[in-house]
Amino acid sequence: MLAVEFGLDTFGDVNGKPYAQVIRDVVEQGVLADRLGLDFFGVGEHHRDDYAISSPEIVLAAIAARTERIKLGTAVTVLSSDDPVRVFERFATLDAVSGGRAEIMLGRGSFTESFPLFGYDLADYERLFAEKLDLMSALLDEGPVTWEGSIRPPLRDQQVYPKTESGRIRTWIGVGGSPESVVRAAQYGLPLVLAIIGGAPARFAPYTDLYRRALKELEQQPQPIAVHCPGFVAATDQEAVDILWPHARRNLDRIGRERGWPPATRSRFEADVNEGAWHVGSPETVAQKIAATVKALDVDRFDLKYSHGPLPTEHLTTCITLYATEVIPRVRELLA
Repeated sequence: MLAVEFGLDTFGDVNGKPYAQVIRDVVEQGVLADRLGLDFFGVGEHHRDDYAISSPEIVLAAIAARTERIKLGTAVTVLSSDDPVRVFERFATLDAVSGGRAEIMLGRGSFTESFPLFGYDLADYERLFAEKLDLMSALLDEGPVTWEGSIRPPLRDQQVYPKTESGRIRTWIGVGGSPESVVRAAQYGLPLVLAIIGGAPARFAPYTDLYRRALKELEQQPQPIAVHCPGFVAATDQEAVDILWPHARRNLDRIGRERGWPPATRSRFEADVNEGAWHVGSPETVAQKIAATVKALDVDRFDLKYSHGPLPTEHLTTCITLYATEVIPRVRELLA
């Protein structure tokens, strides 16, 4: 438990500022996270008007140039609508710029805007991810690649450059809680990230157990598990909920209208804060909940998704600072 790492994730949520300023703010937040000693900073990929970041690797490279130790990755790279060869090339370049700190988190993404944008048919949703993950797995070995599938021309003893100094980029698979996705991560021997965005974190324990069993049965080496959960830290519990609620409601209601969900209510939101996936409150409250999540799932890294809809930048900065300076030291005490 003492070896648990702690990270931050952001999608570059648009908060009333121009897209360019939101991106610059994310760079500053990544620099702050490094200065405060956090282990990981993750940036999501989206292609819609409520998130500013569509090219995470460029943002991460800007952060890499101003930081020294923090690991930098995506949350997630939407592999289904990307080219695995280009994904490898971009991250190998980021790995060079950052001195070996690049990480890839592969996933399907929580939205589908990238499919029509890049000319893909949603009817091919499953096949695209399965075949591209297979190719990506081959590329990660950094040797000559021979691969054939139905979604792109075959490769024959093809080398891809640049090679990394370590010989491999740490690459995770992000899943939302489907057993099939968990087993697929184990089949490729890749670390697992569970995106817990609804429900009590403890209910995901069967997935972490399944992953570890599958690794063993498939004769793969043990791999780390991380969790990604939404959260927000302020001075007190009441202040945290009061600040976050109107911004979270706006974000939840927009997504809800797209997906046919009922409007968000404060009572439902507070129930999620108290019993569900949201890690929100004072430093002590958030630390207690993170420690419970880490213990229940026996994970190796906890990533707090700290940006939520139009939440102002000054609150994000305060959240990051409290998370690093008060929450994490307290979590380490609780885990010890």
